Amino acid sequence: MGRMKDRMLRGELYNGADEEMVADFARAQDLLARYNATAHSEQAARDAILVELLGHVGEGVAIRPPFHLEYGTRVSVGAGTFINFGCVMLDVVEITIGAACQIATCVQFLTATHPVDPEPRRLGWESAVPITVGDNVWLGGGAILCPGVAIGDHTVVGAGAVVTRDLPAGVVAVGSPARVLREIDERDHVDVPER
Repeated sequence: MGRMKDRMLRGELYNGADEEMVADFARAQDLLARYNATAHSEQAARDAILVELLGHVGEGVAIRPPFHLEYGTRVSVGAGTFINFGCVMLDVVEITIGAACQIATCVQFLTATHPVDPEPRRLGWESAVPITVGDNVWLGGGAILCPGVAIGDHTVVGAGAVVTRDLPAGVVAVGSPARVLREIDERDHVDVPER
């Protein structure tokens, strides 16, 4: 593994112009182009491409195209998770999504960050911090997850929320920056009809 890629994976400053990282990016973009060109009826082909593209794909994962990411191999998606149209994953380092999550349209997972100091930023230096999403999380449309955040199991993040800090399990969070509005409790209980 090249020096820059190794630095990137450790969350240190790196420059993305590294030859190995450019090749990894190209591989992912070719797979994404194939994935995003599939028809709705080609679910088996989609599943096969996802297994090749992502680091881990649980059983029953559904990701609706268009889907956008950088490298793919650092993304893990748990069983039964649904990701709707237009998801963006800047997966410079790990993005881990639990099982049975609902991810609405245009949600962004942004692990990449840049120095505030203008000189290294101008020279192309950046870094990244992993994002972790627990099981059974619902991310509303257009939510943005910033570098390094973790979201606990069963939490709901409202549409358009910008998650800049960790969110605990079992809460509803909204706003920019996202703030815990309340805990999920008995008032949220819904009787599910029999099929």
